[in-house]
Amino acid sequence: MKINCIIIDDEHPAREELVYLLSEYDEIKIMDQADSASKAVTSIQKNRPDFIFLDIQMPGKSGFDVISEIKNMKKPPLVVFTTAYDQYAVKAFEKNAIDYIMKPFSQDRLEKSINRVKEILNLKNENLIQKELKKLIEKTITIKKIKKISVEHKGRLLLLNPDDIVFCRYKDKKISIHTKKNPYTLYGINTLNHLELHLASNLFFRSHRNTIVSFNHIKEFSPWFHGKYHLTMNDGNKTELIVTRDRVKLFKQHLGI
Repeated sequence: MKINCIIIDDEHPAREELVYLLSEYDEIKIMDQADSASKAVTSIQKNRPDFIFLDIQMPGKSGFDVISEIKNMKKPPLVVFTTAYDQYAVKAFEKNAIDYIMKPFSQDRLEKSINRVKEILNLKNENLIQKELKKLIEKTITIKKIKKISVEHKGRLLLLNPDDIVFCRYKDKKISIHTKKNPYTLYGINTLNHLELHLASNLFFRSHRNTIVSFNHIKEFSPWFHGKYHLTMNDGNKTELIVTRDRVKLFKQHLGI
Protein backbone atom coordinates (compact mmCIF):
# COMPACT_ATOMS: atom_id res chain seq x y z
CA MET A 1 0.00 0.00 0.00
CA LYS A 2 1.32 3.42 -0.97
CA ILE A 3 1.86 6.09 1.67
CA ASN A 4 1.11 9.51 0.20
CA CYS A 5 3.07 12.61 1.14
CA ILE A 6 3.57 16.25 0.17
CA ILE A 7 6.87 18.13 0.48
CA ILE A 8 6.58 21.76 1.59
CA ASP A 9 9.67 23.97 1.56
CA ASP A 10 10.41 27.34 -0.01
CA GLU A 11 13.96 26.18 -0.85
CA HIS A 12 14.06 24.27 -4.14
CA PRO A 13 17.35 22.46 -3.28
CA ALA A 14 15.82 21.20 -0.02
CA ARG A 15 12.77 19.84 -1.85
CA GLU A 16 14.96 18.19 -4.47
CA GLU A 17 17.12 16.62 -1.79
CA LEU A 18 14.07 15.09 -0.11
CA VAL A 19 12.73 13.84 -3.44
CA TYR A 20 16.06 12.16 -4.10
CA LEU A 21 16.26 10.55 -0.66
CA LEU A 22 12.66 9.41 -0.78
CA SER A 23 13.26 7.68 -4.11
CA GLU A 24 14.75 4.84 -2.05
CA TYR A 25 11.29 4.03 -0.66
CA ASP A 26 8.94 2.33 -3.13
CA GLU A 27 6.04 2.63 -0.68
CA ILE A 28 6.25 6.43 -0.52
CA LYS A 29 4.39 8.40 -3.19
CA ILE A 30 5.09 12.13 -3.49
CA MET A 31 1.74 13.62 -4.45
CA ASP A 32 2.84 17.23 -4.72
CA GLN A 33 5.36 19.88 -3.72
CA ALA A 34 4.67 23.40 -2.43
CA ASP A 35 6.99 26.37 -1.90
CA SER A 36 4.75 28.47 0.36
CA ALA A 37 2.30 28.07 3.22
CA SER A 38 -0.71 29.13 1.15
CA LYS A 39 0.08 26.68 -1.65
CA ALA A 40 0.67 23.99 0.98
CA VAL A 41 -2.78 24.40 2.55
CA THR A 42 -4.45 24.26 -0.88
CA SER A 43 -2.50 21.14 -1.85
CA ILE A 44 -3.18 19.37 1.45
CA GLN A 45 -6.91 20.02 1.25
CA LYS A 46 -6.99 18.83 -2.36
CA ASN A 47 -4.74 15.76 -2.16
CA ARG A 48 -5.41 14.56 1.41
CA PRO A 49 -1.92 13.07 1.98
CA ASP A 50 -1.11 10.63 4.76
CA PHE A 51 1.76 12.84 5.93
CA ILE A 52 3.70 15.95 4.98
CA PHE A 53 7.27 17.15 5.23
CA LEU A 54 6.84 20.75 6.38
CA ASP A 55 9.50 23.44 6.53
CA ILE A 56 9.08 25.62 9.61
CA GLN A 57 10.51 28.94 8.47
CA MET A 58 9.21 30.24 5.16
CA PRO A 59 8.65 33.79 3.88
CA GLY A 60 5.27 35.10 4.98
CA LYS A 61 3.37 32.39 6.81
CA SER A 62 5.37 29.70 8.62
CA GLY A 63 4.96 25.95 8.86
CA PHE A 64 3.16 26.50 12.16
CA ASP A 65 0.57 28.60 10.31
CA VAL A 66 0.00 25.72 7.92
CA ILE A 67 -0.77 23.44 10.87
CA SER A 68 -3.21 25.96 12.30
CA GLU A 69 -5.08 26.16 9.00
CA ILE A 70 -5.44 22.40 8.46
CA LYS A 71 -5.99 21.27 12.05
CA ASN A 72 -9.77 21.18 11.63
CA MET A 73 -9.67 18.84 8.64
CA LYS A 74 -11.57 15.60 9.17
CA LYS A 75 -8.33 13.66 8.84
CA PRO A 76 -5.31 16.00 8.89
CA PRO A 77 -2.01 14.53 7.72
CA LEU A 78 0.78 13.50 10.03
CA VAL A 79 3.49 16.16 10.15
CA VAL A 80 7.26 15.78 9.94
CA PHE A 81 8.79 19.21 10.43
CA THR A 82 12.01 20.02 8.58
CA THR A 83 14.23 22.79 9.90
CA ALA A 84 17.74 24.17 10.14
CA TYR A 85 16.94 25.59 13.59
CA ASP A 86 16.80 23.24 16.56
CA GLN A 87 15.20 25.85 18.85
CA TYR A 88 11.92 25.13 17.05
CA ALA A 89 11.83 21.56 18.35
CA VAL A 90 9.73 22.17 21.45
CA LYS A 91 7.25 24.36 19.60
CA ALA A 92 6.95 21.64 16.96
CA PHE A 93 5.55 19.31 19.60
CA GLU A 94 3.02 21.90 20.65
CA LYS A 95 1.77 21.77 17.07
CA ASN A 96 1.47 17.95 17.13
CA ALA A 97 4.38 17.06 14.90
CA ILE A 98 5.26 13.37 15.00
CA ASP A 99 8.88 14.07 14.14
CA TYR A 100 11.28 16.77 13.04
CA ILE A 101 14.47 16.39 11.06
CA MET A 102 17.32 18.83 10.89
CA LYS A 103 18.78 20.12 7.65
CA PRO A 104 20.91 18.93 5.95
CA PHE A 105 18.94 15.69 5.68
CA SER A 106 20.60 12.31 6.05
CA GLN A 107 19.30 8.98 4.77
CA ASP A 108 19.56 7.39 8.22
CA ARG A 109 17.58 10.15 9.93
CA LEU A 110 14.98 10.18 7.17
CA GLU A 111 14.49 6.44 7.52
CA LYS A 112 13.68 6.89 11.20
CA SER A 113 11.01 9.42 10.27
CA ILE A 114 9.54 7.11 7.63
CA ASN A 115 9.42 4.26 10.14
CA ARG A 116 7.74 6.55 12.66
CA VAL A 117 5.08 7.47 10.10
CA LYS A 118 4.50 3.80 9.27
CA GLU A 119 4.19 2.88 12.93
CA ILE A 120 1.57 5.52 13.59
CA LEU A 121 -0.39 4.72 10.44
CA ASN A 122 -0.32 1.02 11.26
CA LEU A 123 -0.81 1.11 15.01
CA LYS A 124 -2.53 4.44 15.54
CA ASN A 125 -0.22 4.88 18.53
CA GLU A 126 0.50 8.58 18.14
CA ASN A 127 0.48 9.45 21.86
CA LEU A 128 3.24 6.95 22.63
CA ILE A 129 5.34 8.19 19.71
CA GLN A 130 4.92 11.80 20.88
CA LYS A 131 6.20 10.95 24.35
CA GLU A 132 9.19 9.01 23.02
CA LEU A 133 10.05 11.72 20.54
CA LYS A 134 9.91 14.50 23.13
CA LYS A 135 12.38 12.60 25.31
CA LEU A 136 14.64 12.04 22.30
CA ILE A 137 14.69 15.71 21.32
CA GLU A 138 15.33 16.92 24.85
CA LYS A 139 18.23 14.48 25.07
CA THR A 140 19.57 15.52 21.67
CA ILE A 141 19.53 19.21 22.52
CA THR A 142 21.33 18.51 25.80
CA ILE A 143 24.00 16.45 24.05
CA LYS A 144 24.61 19.20 21.50
CA LYS A 145 25.45 21.64 24.26
CA ILE A 146 28.38 19.56 25.49
CA LYS A 147 29.84 18.26 22.21
CA LYS A 148 33.51 18.80 21.52
CA ILE A 149 35.52 18.43 18.33
CA SER A 150 38.56 16.12 18.27
CA VAL A 151 41.56 17.40 16.32
CA GLU A 152 45.18 16.36 15.79
CA HIS A 153 48.01 18.62 16.93
CA LYS A 154 51.70 17.73 17.12
CA GLY A 155 51.01 14.03 17.47
CA ARG A 156 48.38 14.48 20.15
CA LEU A 157 44.61 14.77 20.19
CA LEU A 158 42.95 17.93 21.44
CA LEU A 159 39.31 18.66 22.23
CA LEU A 160 38.08 21.96 20.80
CA ASN A 161 35.07 23.87 21.99
CA PRO A 162 32.77 24.54 18.98
CA ASP A 163 32.63 28.20 20.05
CA ASP A 164 36.33 28.49 19.14
CA ILE A 165 35.86 27.26 15.56
CA VAL A 166 35.99 30.02 12.94
CA PHE A 167 35.47 27.79 9.90
CA CYS A 168 35.98 24.23 8.64
CA ARG A 169 37.18 23.31 5.16
CA TYR A 170 37.54 20.10 3.18
CA LYS A 171 40.65 20.00 0.99
CA ASP A 172 42.97 17.27 -0.24
CA LYS A 173 40.79 14.58 1.37
CA LYS A 174 41.20 16.16 4.81
CA ILE A 175 39.05 18.44 6.93
CA SER A 176 40.86 21.36 8.53
CA ILE A 177 39.43 23.13 11.57
CA HIS A 178 40.44 26.78 11.82
CA THR A 179 40.43 28.76 15.06
CA LYS A 180 41.53 32.37 15.48
CA LYS A 181 45.13 31.27 16.08
CA ASN A 182 45.72 27.84 14.53
CA PRO A 183 44.48 25.37 11.93
CA TYR A 184 44.04 21.74 13.01
CA THR A 185 43.25 18.47 11.26
CA LEU A 186 39.91 16.99 12.23
CA TYR A 187 40.05 13.56 13.85
CA GLY A 188 37.38 10.85 13.77
CA ILE A 189 34.96 12.45 11.28
CA ASN A 190 35.62 11.89 7.58
CA THR A 191 33.08 14.03 5.74
CA LEU A 192 31.70 17.55 5.99
CA ASN A 193 28.19 16.10 6.00
CA HIS A 194 28.94 14.20 9.20
CA LEU A 195 30.71 17.19 10.70
CA GLU A 196 27.75 19.42 9.86
CA LEU A 197 25.41 17.05 11.69
CA HIS A 198 27.80 16.93 14.65
CA LEU A 199 27.93 20.72 14.83
CA ALA A 200 24.25 21.21 13.98
CA SER A 201 23.13 24.45 15.61
CA ASN A 202 22.37 28.02 14.66
CA LEU A 203 26.06 28.89 15.10
CA PHE A 204 27.24 27.05 11.99
CA PHE A 205 26.35 27.36 8.33
CA ARG A 206 27.32 25.36 5.23
CA SER A 207 28.36 28.23 2.98
CA HIS A 208 29.86 26.00 0.27
CA ARG A 209 30.00 22.28 -0.39
CA ASN A 210 33.58 22.35 0.97
CA THR A 211 33.13 24.89 3.78
CA ILE A 212 31.29 25.35 7.09
CA VAL A 213 31.48 28.76 8.78
CA SER A 214 30.64 30.02 12.26
CA PHE A 215 28.26 32.97 12.33
CA ASN A 216 29.98 34.17 15.52
CA HIS A 217 33.24 34.60 13.62
CA ILE A 218 32.08 36.39 10.47
CA LYS A 219 33.65 39.84 10.61
CA GLU A 220 31.85 41.25 7.58
CA PHE A 221 30.05 40.16 4.44
CA SER A 222 28.86 41.69 1.18
CA PRO A 223 27.20 40.72 -2.12
CA TRP A 224 29.65 39.40 -4.71
CA PHE A 225 29.68 38.28 -8.33
CA HIS A 226 26.95 36.09 -9.86
CA GLY A 227 24.63 36.22 -6.83
CA LYS A 228 27.23 34.96 -4.36
CA TYR A 229 28.21 36.52 -1.03
CA HIS A 230 31.72 37.35 0.11
CA LEU A 231 32.68 36.68 3.75
CA THR A 232 35.63 37.94 5.78
CA MET A 233 36.31 35.89 8.90
CA ASN A 234 37.82 37.22 12.14
CA ASP A 235 40.78 34.82 12.32
CA GLY A 236 44.34 36.11 12.23
CA ASN A 237 44.52 35.86 8.43
CA LYS A 238 41.13 37.54 7.87
CA THR A 239 40.29 34.56 5.66
CA GLU A 240 37.95 35.33 2.76
CA LEU A 241 35.24 32.76 1.99
CA ILE A 242 32.26 32.49 -0.32
CA VAL A 243 28.55 31.78 0.18
CA THR A 244 27.41 30.08 -3.03
CA ARG A 245 24.41 31.49 -4.85
CA ASP A 246 22.11 28.60 -3.92
CA ARG A 247 22.90 29.14 -0.21
CA VAL A 248 22.54 32.94 -0.07
CA LYS A 249 18.81 32.94 0.68
CA LEU A 250 19.20 30.56 3.60
CA PHE A 251 22.23 32.55 4.81
CA LYS A 252 20.13 35.73 4.90
CA GLN A 253 17.29 33.91 6.67
CA HIS A 254 19.69 32.79 9.40
CA LEU A 255 20.66 36.43 9.91
CA GLY A 256 17.08 37.65 9.78
CA ILE A 257 17.64 39.92 6.76
